[in-house]
Amino acid sequence: METLLIVIFVVGYLAIVLEHNIHINKSAPALIIGILCWTVYILMADKPTAEIHHELEIYMAEVASILFFLLGAMTIVELIDAHEGFDVITKRIKTNKKSTLLWIVCVLTFFLSALLDNLTTTIVMVSILRKLLKTRKERLFFIGMVIISANSGGAWSPIGDVTTTMLWIGGQISSKNIVFTLIIPSLVCMLVPLIISSFLVKGSFESPDGDHVEFKASPVKFTKSHIIYVSKFEKRLIFCSGIAALVFVPFFKSFTHLPPFMGMFFSLGWLWLLTEIMHKDKNDEVKDPISVIGVLKKVDVPSVLFFFGILIAISSLQATGILKSLALFLDNSIGDIYLIGLALGILSAIVDNVPLVAASMGMYDITQYPLDHTLWEFIAYCAGTGGSALIIGSASGVAAMGMERINFIWYLKNIAWLALIGYFSGAGVYILQEYLIG
Repeated sequence: METLLIVIFVVGYLAIVLEHNIHINKSAPALIIGILCWTVYILMADKPTAEIHHELEIYMAEVASILFFLLGAMTIVELIDAHEGFDVITKRIKTNKKSTLLWIVCVLTFFLSALLDNLTTTIVMVSILRKLLKTRKERLFFIGMVIISANSGGAWSPIGDVTTTMLWIGGQISSKNIVFTLIIPSLVCMLVPLIISSFLVKGSFESPDGDHVEFKASPVKFTKSHIIYVSKFEKRLIFCSGIAALVFVPFFKSFTHLPPFMGMFFSLGWLWLLTEIMHKDKNDEVKDPISVIGVLKKVDVPSVLFFFGILIAISSLQATGILKSLALFLDNSIGDIYLIGLALGILSAIVDNVPLVAASMGMYDITQYPLDHTLWEFIAYCAGTGGSALIIGSASGVAAMGMERINFIWYLKNIAWLALIGYFSGAGVYILQEYLIG
């Protein structure tokens, strides 16, 4: 059974990788392998059907929480975008030099992902880059660097990456210690690729038109038949409220201990209420494109379905114990905690880092490796940043892939090597840091 599951997963994975070569949207094979893996499991496993149903319900709860979080975050970002809210940022970026823009975008992404999380930050930054760079070809390299920066920034914050959050909630790391211990290695993980990229990105870019027309009582048409339905006040209000709503989510989680998607939907509800009140006197033609109902039509549903398929497929590998066996194999064959951490980080680029970290949490006893032990800190760094090596190795990468239709092979050729250089550089800094100040 295990062999068949691995074969199904690998074949489906290849179909996803070769999406642009076989001309089949990645969501289709992702859904197929997700359901096939669980079908094989329930038909061939030596377990009662009721027990497998119960396992599926548990994993579905985890997957659904991620999907709901993604749906809420994408809706809030689309709502800000519909109100032209990102102009608040883009209008303050005065440079037209690509290398300077790359530094601004990456540094902003790094710190924003620690405050929000790497997934939400990636969605926000891709939306901002769409405003700054006209063509998709110009944006792709920048978005690749956003993925590296978002994952690096999320690794050192207890709320920045789901695996760091897991270790924090599980009692393996403390929030204050992980910030001070991992911020320098994570910064190096972002800075080294960024410095290299500064020599690769040359020339200038042409900003999109800055002609914005505000209306007092009725919509105004201008170039390219584009219509602006919001005033400057409404634009700024929705931008500030939207960012505040996103920032509120990790604080809500820390205070209530409810899953992050609950805070995200709570924020979405308040923004929905705010926009309904704000636009209540406008007619339906004006109101519809800038309402939550209107922007929901623009949310990238195929990407959400891709998330579902790939996560449910990986959960089958976890349920059958394949990932647990893999973690034990690494422990028995390698032994050294630094090499184990590095291996887990590389593996997290192929399969989801959540079950890998969950397996390691179950494999190593907290009494043997207590709070803030080097093992947990290094796993937090590696699992958080290693996924940047492949476009589907992290939630931020998958989100960017869906939003901009990034080719797996293109990312492998142009970004993966930069991500790996940053990954090993940051790991080296962490190991040196431990030897020097322990």
